[in-house]
Amino acid sequence: MHQAAQAERGVGIVKHQTSMIFAIFAVITLLVGVSHAQYSGTIFGWGTMAVPDPADLLDLTAVAAGGSHSLGLRADSSVVGWGSDGIGQCSFPGPSGGVVAVAAGSGHSLGLRADSSVVASGFNGSGQCDVPTPNAGFVAVAAGDNHSLAVKSNGSVVAWGSNGHGECNVPAPNTGFVTVAGGGYHSLGLKADSSVVAWGWNYWGQCDVPTPNAQFIAVAAGVHHSLGLRSDGSIVGWGANDLGQCDVPDPNEGFVAVAAWTHSLGLKADGSVVAWGWNSDGQCDVPEPNTGFVGIAAGSLHSLGLKADGSVVGWGRNSFGQCGIPLPNDYFVTMAGESHNLCLRVDGSMIGWGQNAYGVCDIPAPNGDFVAVGVGAYHSLGLKACGSVLAWGSNSSGQCDVPEPNTNFVAIVAGHSHNLGLKADSSVVAWGSNGFGQCNVPSPNGGFVALAAGSEFSLGLKADGSIVGWGRNTSGQCDVPEPNTGFVEVAAGSSHSIGLKADSSLVAWGSNEHGQLDVPVPNADFAAIAAGYDHSLGLKADGSVVAWGRNTSGQCDVPAPNAGFVAVAGGAYHSLALKGFPTPMAPAASITTDGSSVIISWYPVPGGDTYRVYSSLQAYLGFTQDHGGVFAGTTWQGPLAGDRRYYYVTAEGHGQESEPGNRVGFTRYEGDIP
Repeated sequence: MHQAAQAERGVGIVKHQTSMIFAIFAVITLLVGVSHAQYSGTIFGWGTMAVPDPADLLDLTAVAAGGSHSLGLRADSSVVGWGSDGIGQCSFPGPSGGVVAVAAGSGHSLGLRADSSVVASGFNGSGQCDVPTPNAGFVAVAAGDNHSLAVKSNGSVVAWGSNGHGECNVPAPNTGFVTVAGGGYHSLGLKADSSVVAWGWNYWGQCDVPTPNAQFIAVAAGVHHSLGLRSDGSIVGWGANDLGQCDVPDPNEGFVAVAAWTHSLGLKADGSVVAWGWNSDGQCDVPEPNTGFVGIAAGSLHSLGLKADGSVVGWGRNSFGQCGIPLPNDYFVTMAGESHNLCLRVDGSMIGWGQNAYGVCDIPAPNGDFVAVGVGAYHSLGLKACGSVLAWGSNSSGQCDVPEPNTNFVAIVAGHSHNLGLKADSSVVAWGSNGFGQCNVPSPNGGFVALAAGSEFSLGLKADGSIVGWGRNTSGQCDVPEPNTGFVEVAAGSSHSIGLKADSSLVAWGSNEHGQLDVPVPNADFAAIAAGYDHSLGLKADGSVVAWGRNTSGQCDVPAPNAGFVAVAGGAYHSLALKGFPTPMAPAASITTDGSSVIISWYPVPGGDTYRVYSSLQAYLGFTQDHGGVFAGTTWQGPLAGDRRYYYVTAEGHGQESEPGNRVGFTRYEGDIP
């Protein structure tokens, strides 16, 4: 439904595409009046699917896992969060640094600051974020499902939030505690004498600490079970065991840390992780290599492991990106989002992440030669360089039955349960759900250059700059305002539409229930647009993103620094943006000879990391020169050919190769060829 829009209109088509695909996008380029530049870079996300800067995930010292979100404590004492951020659980209010410990509950987060205060964010329906006063003197924090715990420097425990089962009623004497753990509806406290105290709901015996209650050095509380790590490196489990979450695998020795939710994790002294219990989403399938771990955290249906190098590994359910997007987060050229996301790399491969109902994130093999992606509610689309379309996921309305002939497609978009495909002859093919006529392309079916698909309606941009709308029109989302001219891009949300004009202003129409039509001022300098369910996105020419409309999940809260973006896409309740770099400029070359060899020289260009020399037959002649910094120029020297030979140089950077530079030539008999 919500494809990426980029500052340059031809985006999403990788370098080695067919001439057919170039042809249709050449039409779009002429219409818009921009160059056919290509970008690649890094995906960022906010709202219900937060994706942070990859650089922020490389120097972590601790991790915490919540219901559908994850937290990492960085070496500079700042906190990074990823996954579900619909209620602000991935960040803390106030200063970004000064945090020394983190904890995550079902939908809230806690941070212990260096000044011994506690900061809280996220869901606060039970008061779990209302830190009691005085907010000072704390030395440890823990988060239960919907309650919070903290240890004071005097050894007492303070608890707040949900208390329906007494999970916040710390037993007397409330002294001598060194750490705490929060479960579903119960709490654990480790005393300085190495004994464990448990309180709260005890239906499954999760508060019945086994004897001898001694020699414990760490505790973890799951939803309905408890774990205790003894000083001899063994783990004791008690409480609910219907999923085997208390059955510690043999050999039960050598453990140095424990974590629990509906499953259990144990970290061994050798840096390996052992997992057991409920494994519905692979949360117990520790990825290889299972070595080098120094920390662990258990979320609702996902797990995190902290590596010695400060990186984090996530496994299990990834419906909100709580395990992170498939790495590396780089070399992407376009993306599309709904409740799941597809992201296309410059090499023609794609990744899928988010809610994986019907296997919508499972890319069909071979995963390559894709040039565009489309995302529906429960289905996915991929356009191949050969002009054919692949569709997978739910086929309840025939949305995966690509009409024959499945050839000559140059662009694709997906609505809730229908699809639109643009053919090389500028006609549109539509298939899937048609309950509101969203697949009945108006005649004349020709002259289209771009498409957008809403939930149950369709939009087509014509070469003359007009927009045609068809399908469900209950909110006027198909009624393009006059003057219906001068449009260069179109986007569709659930029941609203946006058009970008050639003068860089926006026009929006349809439902305005959440202010998604209220374009912020100044309504100028827009370079690209995108739409989510009920929110709108605009990419400015300066690389900043503007978002407006429904913001119940933070989908309009663009993360700082709001700069350097080159593409945007709207998901259901989240937003995506690409930060990247343009294709390097083509280098200018010159040619000389020493009588026995030919010498080609060129100067470095912005964005160029390596350079290639080609002959007139486009055969690669030599090496790539990695300059590694600023310098005056570089050269390639090769044998002097006996026949007429032409050469050109290209620049490579960030996974992309420039267009050829000027052609230079030399023959043994004729000298320089201009």
